[in-house]
Amino acid sequence: MAAITQPRPQGSSTTRLSARKLLKRTVIYIMALVFSAMFVFPFFWTVSTSLKEPVELIAYSPTLLPIVPRWENYGKIWSVGLGISFGQFFFNSTFVTGVALIGQIITAFLVGYGFARFRFPGRNAIFALCLSTMILPPHVTIIPLFVLFRNLHWIDTFLPLIVPSFFGGGAFTIFLIRQFIMSMPIELDEAALIDGAGRVSILWHIILPNSGPVLATAAIFGFIGHWNQFLEPLIFLNGVRKYTIPLGLWFLRQQEGVAGLPNDNLLMAASVLATAPIIVIFFVSQKYFVRGIAMTGLKG
Repeated sequence: MAAITQPRPQGSSTTRLSARKLLKRTVIYIMALVFSAMFVFPFFWTVSTSLKEPVELIAYSPTLLPIVPRWENYGKIWSVGLGISFGQFFFNSTFVTGVALIGQIITAFLVGYGFARFRFPGRNAIFALCLSTMILPPHVTIIPLFVLFRNLHWIDTFLPLIVPSFFGGGAFTIFLIRQFIMSMPIELDEAALIDGAGRVSILWHIILPNSGPVLATAAIFGFIGHWNQFLEPLIFLNGVRKYTIPLGLWFLRQQEGVAGLPNDNLLMAASVLATAPIIVIFFVSQKYFVRGIAMTGLKG
């Protein structure tokens, strides 16, 4: 008579599996916290330094936190000397970034739509040529651009920082939008064409309403690029009153501190205010940013 096999107990194996999952998850969380602290610490140090007195900056044993937070440092930076207000730098950056970003998004969207939906001779070659401009360092083109803008009498104006954004919007933005539009079903366009819609109507009523995520992603990248732009304003702007925030921080760095003490606390306070708009825009648009990156495939 064959022996009757008893079923193996499942409780112990299930417990070991749960313990492994718990241990693995704990290790992942700990590593995430450690790396997050490493990335956040420089910004924390910036905020802490912005609230210190000048004598605390040269102390032999650096302190992590200010002895007494000096919130008035954020008020002092609004007058950086020579009759120039930091608010002027902030306004200049807001104006240049806002206008240039509008031109970048509009033109890149139109160009990306053309590459994604239209068939014309040399389309792939032109698109490859467009992408090849991404490997061209900006320092190579800065001298020809300066000569061009000088002949147009645009030096010491905001035009060199704004007008180029209205001519294509940049290869990366075009690529991002083109790939996103190509992920949309072409059957939507064909059905609209059968119903009598034109290309402009398709662009306005079908493509544009479904392109919110990629436009938000392109806007975030574009805002960061224009807001942090340093080389072009340094070359094309001469007057201090036209300086953008990056040049304003550089100008503030040149100012003498009080009684020979460094003014790095004021510089850090200005840096915090300069970084705040980027942080706010990212967290407000984070959902669209992640969705735009996830939905932008490599089709085509």
